[in-house]
Amino acid sequence: MGSIYLIRHGQASFGSDDYDVLSPVGVQQAEVLGRHLAALGINLQRCLSGDLRRQQHTAQAAMAQLAACGGHCPALEIDAAFNEFDADAVIRQLLPDLLRDEPHALEVMRNPAAQRAEFQRLFAQIIQRWVEQSTDSDSVESWTAFCDKVCEGLQRVLAQAGKRDNIALFTSGGTITALLHRFAGIPAARAFDMNWQIVNTSLSCLKFRGDQVNLASFNSHAHLQLLKAPELITYR
Repeated sequence: MGSIYLIRHGQASFGSDDYDVLSPVGVQQAEVLGRHLAALGINLQRCLSGDLRRQQHTAQAAMAQLAACGGHCPALEIDAAFNEFDADAVIRQLLPDLLRDEPHALEVMRNPAAQRAEFQRLFAQIIQRWVEQSTDSDSVESWTAFCDKVCEGLQRVLAQAGKRDNIALFTSGGTITALLHRFAGIPAARAFDMNWQIVNTSLSCLKFRGDQVNLASFNSHAHLQLLKAPELITYR
């Protein structure tokens, strides 16, 4: 069987003007991951990411460390199918309805880093409403369309894969959630409950034989736990 390692990007710049930049912690997480992959002796045949900077930078930092440890590092391939969904667009579309029940939500969304727990509570409500929508709107892609795009990307990877290939896919939490939903049969609401637990640079593994895909492991972050440095275990 072949393996696809779903790797969430390192910590990004939550609460800043540009989220799509790895923080210093995010870079460190990626470098630790690269050394961990080398220690596991994983021989990669392909390495892919979406076209977001945080995804590409995580891949580049991890692969540089893997190479420094003597591991084989294939060239990074870019496929926008593995981008994260547009969370800002989802919030802009659904926040007005949420304000009827949560009148303080606008203040929280304007400064999420100052109220992280409250932001997460409100964001989870917004995502639930998004998942329940069945069609695209003029301003935002639907959950169903997002899942379709991600799965089409994975099918392209499978179509080109050797039967024992090891493939690293550097992506984001929402993308991993879509794959859990479609390939592991996990209901969308439950898949998003799992999403909130996905650690930056964690490894989830899909095993494949032909076009048959199964979830083998989820959210492994032993490479961070072994350092006994709690500040490296982050969720954004």
